[in-house]
Amino acid sequence: MEERIYLDHAAAMPVNPGVARFCRQFPGGFAGNPSTIYQEGLAAQATVAAAREKVAALIGARDPASIVFTSGATESNNIAIRGTALRNRKMGERVVTSAIEHISVLNPAKDLQKNGFTFTEVPVDHFGVIDLDTLTAVVTPETVVTSVHYANNEIGTIEPIREVAEIVHDRGGFLHVDATDAAGRIPIDVERDGIDLATLSSNQLGGPDGVGALYIRPGVRVQPVIVGGGQERGLRPGTENVFGIACMGEAARIAKEEMPGESERLRGIRDRLIAGITGIEEAYLTGHPAERLPHHASFRFSRIEGESIQLAMNMLGIAIATGSACTSRTLEASHVLLGIGLAHDEAHGSMVATLGRENSPDEVPRVVSAARETVKRLRAITPL
Repeated sequence: MEERIYLDHAAAMPVNPGVARFCRQFPGGFAGNPSTIYQEGLAAQATVAAAREKVAALIGARDPASIVFTSGATESNNIAIRGTALRNRKMGERVVTSAIEHISVLNPAKDLQKNGFTFTEVPVDHFGVIDLDTLTAVVTPETVVTSVHYANNEIGTIEPIREVAEIVHDRGGFLHVDATDAAGRIPIDVERDGIDLATLSSNQLGGPDGVGALYIRPGVRVQPVIVGGGQERGLRPGTENVFGIACMGEAARIAKEEMPGESERLRGIRDRLIAGITGIEEAYLTGHPAERLPHHASFRFSRIEGESIQLAMNMLGIAIATGSACTSRTLEASHVLLGIGLAHDEAHGSMVATLGRENSPDEVPRVVSAARETVKRLRAITPL
């Protein structure tokens, strides 16, 4: 029996072996609470501080205190968007995002509408690149927060963040960047890129689930979206998950160290995969052909459904995605694919393959063959 091939690292990434080895030095977790000043508590404090430094180094943040640990990317996005908008409401009551942001960005922005804010989505082109002319027209001095992801999780397109930052800052607003899928894959420097707030996820760095981080540029004022104690500068109340934070810190360190070589290796596999699958009749690459994440290959197939593709590939021993894991169960057409101009029937036939450290070039022929077989069989029985 052939080994399974896992190609859904954008949804859930296996823990990096180096992170797993690091975590094993804490078999019983941490007894000390970082908010205390006895020996065990001070040890926990030091562990969190070390992790903060590692995460800050990954994204070029000069001050480790600018890193706030959270439960994951969704919480970080909520704090960044809702917390910044509400805390700085005197600046104005406008929030702007791109039309193809993750649902954990779009929904907090929509929630702000219930509190009197105006929410505007900026369109993207057919590659998923944000329309800078429209952004220039839409962002005003009353726009408190603009949120544009560094790279899209469904189609892999990398956005022109520095140009976006210039537009936002020229109007006096704050730029939030969801860097969940880009961090550890491509170099990010929050200082160089002009980013005011940035979301990170432990799991997307090869760390454990249930931990995330939010970078907040010194001087940016944010209010908590849940209230309680004073942990994490009062922005994320509740006793810190010291074990998870420690492991996320190590994941960030390893990701920074391995990124140049690993990203180049995955880029080669990605390109072979794209060449093979786009050779299938009526198969098309989605996202930008060049400015895309090195591990990301996404496609659409005419006249078949993505859920059917996923099930058929699974039976052939290959795990792939059909859009974002956070929205795929709705069975609705992906807002990302609709956002790049696809019709509803075209948007339903998507397949997303995201690579990781355990994938190899030798797997490509099997994946392409399985995709070809799947498409041929499904088209023979589809009513579309």
